[in-house]
Amino acid sequence: MKVLMKGNEALSEAAIRAGATLYFGYPITPQNEIGEYMSRRLPTIPGGAYIQAETEVASINMVYGAVSTGRRAMTSSSSPGISLMMEGISYLAGAELPAVVVSIMRGGPGLGNINPEQADYFQATKGGGHGSYRMIVLAPASVQEMTDLTVLAFDLADKYRNPAMVIADGNLGQMMEPVELKDSYPNNYDHSDWALTGAKGRKGHTITSIYLDADEMEDYIHKLYRKYGEIERVETRHEEFLTDDADVVIVAYGIVSRVVRSAVELLRAEGIKAGMVRPITLWPYPKAVLRKLADTAKFFLACEMSMGQMVEDVQLSVEGRRPVYFYGRSGGNVPTPAEVVAAVKQRM
Repeated sequence: MKVLMKGNEALSEAAIRAGATLYFGYPITPQNEIGEYMSRRLPTIPGGAYIQAETEVASINMVYGAVSTGRRAMTSSSSPGISLMMEGISYLAGAELPAVVVSIMRGGPGLGNINPEQADYFQATKGGGHGSYRMIVLAPASVQEMTDLTVLAFDLADKYRNPAMVIADGNLGQMMEPVELKDSYPNNYDHSDWALTGAKGRKGHTITSIYLDADEMEDYIHKLYRKYGEIERVETRHEEFLTDDADVVIVAYGIVSRVVRSAVELLRAEGIKAGMVRPITLWPYPKAVLRKLADTAKFFLACEMSMGQMVEDVQLSVEGRRPVYFYGRSGGNVPTPAEVVAAVKQRM
């Protein structure tokens, strides 16, 4: 049965049904509904707890402690709040801990505004925090995907012992759409070989990210990157729309991909062979599909609600074999299908 839910609330309910029993966060628009929802629901489930931390720095470190015990836990914030969490995210990655972080993007830089943007792509996919690490990043394009990809984020985090982020703009967090939720989702990951649950009767576990010897630290980083290589091989996800014969490939994610889909249909109606690639995983990025389409497409257009961030990954994927252009809006403005059509025609 489908129910009508707001994106932030649907995501929260999906997290609970996926086994998340602990939430730590601090209020910031436009993701406040997540904390509000968790504050109502978590105390009603066995072992559930909601804590409003004193800062985003505190909330990410509370998550670190919670997931160290093998519990499913999450936090959420928006743009400047995620910035404050970056040291903690780096620690989670360095300690190989399976946390889920939700980022509902707003306008920036600085305090910016509460309107939706996609200008936190670099923050999510290029590190943000210090050191050599990667975070799995999932980008929904509907309220249904806000639920589905949240469940997937918990599963991937557990599978690879790595932090995962669900990243969406304020539109997706605030909009309401019909969603279908399962009563519960499988959660059968065994944490017994690493979780801190007390060492009576067994050898103790150690969770750390500090290796003072240079060679030991280097060996550990190589271990992490072997894991990241496996994630790239197995977990890359994308959607293609009318790309089989496309002369023009438009690349967009999140809410903008819905605009681009309409633009592609308008272009097709005018006889222009356009198609769309929608990255679902922003990391690992679907480089292979873009590289393949560069064999046949005449050019690519990256479309974003920013001044151009994902466009760099499109350029890297295409490897200079075809032109890559950019069209974007910022400040909380959403591109229209007509604007995307005009951007394509301008470059033909």
